[in-house]
Amino acid sequence: MTRDLNGRPVRNGTVRRVLGRLTGRGAGGAETEVDDSALVLVAQSFDDAAASSTVLADSSWRESDEVVVTHLIAVPASREGEVESTAAQDEYRRVEPHDVPDVVRDAVSEDSVIVALARPQLLDALHLSQERSRMAGLGARHEGTVLGWQVRQRPPR
Repeated sequence: MTRDLNGRPVRNGTVRRVLGRLTGRGAGGAETEVDDSALVLVAQSFDDAAASSTVLADSSWRESDEVVVTHLIAVPASREGEVESTAAQDEYRRVEPHDVPDVVRDAVSEDSVIVALARPQLLDALHLSQERSRMAGLGARHEGTVLGWQVRQRPPR
């Protein structure tokens, strides 16, 4: 099952499934899972001021293929469950944080934890920017701060 730009599952029609099988994309491929070990890091930013479009344009991200987007938020340990359950309403799942630079980890206070929230979806710069804004709001509501975001994809075939 593929996902849309908002991470929602989309059932493909017969024509789309057939085209996906013929072209090797879409419904013919395996479903992307947030903990898929075949995923590789293709884009990331730990800079609030960096434009999503610029980071994606300078990366190896492939627009036509599904990705797993992970947002990293530092929150007080007492609030991590609330953050996780709120994010689950938008299909995000908590995962172990990977490939977080030491300088970012070191900036997290001792009473805070890093919550990594991920979901599979199609991606474009606009929707990534919207999700970054949502995550900033989520972090702020729970006395936390956004550390950055990462995009993983399967290697090209």
